[in-house]
Amino acid sequence: MNRHLFVVAAATLVAAGTNAVADGVPSREAAEGTFPGKPYSPYANRTIPERPLWGDTHLHTGLSLDAGAFGNTLLPDEAWRFAKGEQVVSSTGQPVRLARPLDWMVLTDHTDLMGFAPDLQAGKPGVLADPKGLEWYEGYSEGGEAAAAAAFDIIGNFSQMTLPEVLLESYSPGADAFAFTWEHIVEAAERHNAPGQFTAFVGFEWTSVPKGFNLHRNVMLRDGAMRALQVVPPVTQPPMGDTDPKSLYAWLEAYEEKTGGRAIAFAHNGNLSNGWMFPTEVTYHGGQVDEAYVQQRARWEPQYEVTQIKGDGEAHPFLSPEDDFADYENWDVGNLDISELKQPEMLAGEYAREALKQGLALEAKFGVNPYKFGMGGATDSHTSLATAEEDNYFGKSVSAEPSPTRVLHPFVESDLGAFEGHTLVASGYTAVWATENTRSAIFDAFKRKETYATTGPRIALRFFGGWDFSDEDLRTRMPAEIGYSKGVPMGADLRPREGDGAPSFMIYALRDPIGANLDRVQVVKGWMDADGELHEQVHDVAWSGDRTPGADGKLAEVGNTVDLETASWSNTIGASELATVWTDPDFDPAERAFYYVRVLEIPTPRWVVYDKVRFGVDLPEDAQLTHQERAYSSPIWYTPAG
Repeated sequence: MNRHLFVVAAATLVAAGTNAVADGVPSREAAEGTFPGKPYSPYANRTIPERPLWGDTHLHTGLSLDAGAFGNTLLPDEAWRFAKGEQVVSSTGQPVRLARPLDWMVLTDHTDLMGFAPDLQAGKPGVLADPKGLEWYEGYSEGGEAAAAAAFDIIGNFSQMTLPEVLLESYSPGADAFAFTWEHIVEAAERHNAPGQFTAFVGFEWTSVPKGFNLHRNVMLRDGAMRALQVVPPVTQPPMGDTDPKSLYAWLEAYEEKTGGRAIAFAHNGNLSNGWMFPTEVTYHGGQVDEAYVQQRARWEPQYEVTQIKGDGEAHPFLSPEDDFADYENWDVGNLDISELKQPEMLAGEYAREALKQGLALEAKFGVNPYKFGMGGATDSHTSLATAEEDNYFGKSVSAEPSPTRVLHPFVESDLGAFEGHTLVASGYTAVWATENTRSAIFDAFKRKETYATTGPRIALRFFGGWDFSDEDLRTRMPAEIGYSKGVPMGADLRPREGDGAPSFMIYALRDPIGANLDRVQVVKGWMDADGELHEQVHDVAWSGDRTPGADGKLAEVGNTVDLETASWSNTIGASELATVWTDPDFDPAERAFYYVRVLEIPTPRWVVYDKVRFGVDLPEDAQLTHQERAYSSPIWYTPAG
């Protein structure tokens, strides 16, 4: 720039009301962003969440009773390092690393018998002094089938509440080993928490499993050591604890009152609860689903773990027979009792979509919706390794880490049935729309339910609801700005109705940069009619290619490019991004409703195909080889006025 033009430009800036440049150096005011009016840069002064932060809400280390009994020797430091992107060596001696680091994580070691597993592995005198402890140690030391039998015997005694009393006393609140282990967990999280770079949450798993019915909850604290070490976590084994979730709610309330901190709970994927995760009349423990129950559950459980290693819990074909994609990685047998296929009435108390529908009915009855939850995914891995990628899957436990035999042997087996090894799921992660990568910002996003689940891929998903979104809003390439200004994000309630129109939803989905293209975007609607009947409908709202719905309203399949011989696929079908504005064509302003988004990828190989290629193993005939991975947004709710 010649001197004349520089002087003119400087004069123009001064005339515009700023002293932005002096001797070629920006002024303090310009550097601090006090430029009057709307900045030219559309990203300046933004306060909205700008990118999804990826993490895992459910992971176990060798400190957990079952993880350690199965041979996991990795402790919290290794788990945190791995989540942050470092290479570690697994308990079976294999080097392993994530393709991409996570942004945050919650370590959720089991609280019952906290500290017992490392002492069992080490053969501590306190463990060997008890006959059962000695028996388990000998089995663990022998390895192989003896070790597996010992591990399942420990778990069986735990679920049936027949653990030796002396061991309960030694590894429960009030015992030195319990307190020491909790301090270890908290201090490790403090060491690895790096605000702005990686967030390490203090947490635990409350392990209620009466008679094998899985009622677990994972707990996340917003706080650090100053508050977390004022307490010890609760247990479920009597006489020190209680398996009723109400006891957990009482602990959470006491924690907040004592420390001034904040905490929330996540219901464990409910497909192993034998129908008791989402009660509508009475709870498993004989309590009533009354006003007090719905208020407590709504307060303390704003999130649900919809997908994980032990199956996907969004929908089931029995509950949603018109949904062609409801039969995804369902585990529909019992939990530790491995019962026969469940009775259909059990399934209604286990799956997210049905719970969301039942929540509408309970809200109409009590004025509060206890099942108004956000969607999240987690691994529930017991290896200390938060792996959810199909090509990098390290299994549920040490016994299911990569080996030529893991797909051929049952993960759990008894006289009543089995969970076959090939049915384990490489799932999942939670994406959080938070304003910054800190404990407070991510926790607050969970509270407002601005989260979504995926089965592993890092699909970017925006979902906004309002009353006047239009196709023009998508053309800005900045849908979030308009989404927040004209509507509400996922996890929220629609604003009061404007005029006499129907709600409109703006949806934007972008494929994982190193993953598969997208097949379609669907909106799942649930509602309650004037007679109190509950309904659901799945709408295809955006899709790849030139497909058109048939006469039956169904959209044709996207195709399949998977090569089973090389464990690969081609992105020659599908779309890298899908975006739309969709208006509910059947909206009735008098009916309560919810809406959430399901995004489907094109078909890709399951983890068993990578095992086949890398180990040269023959897969069982009934092993599922391909699947369509997916994302589930948190819902947006509509409540009639008055």
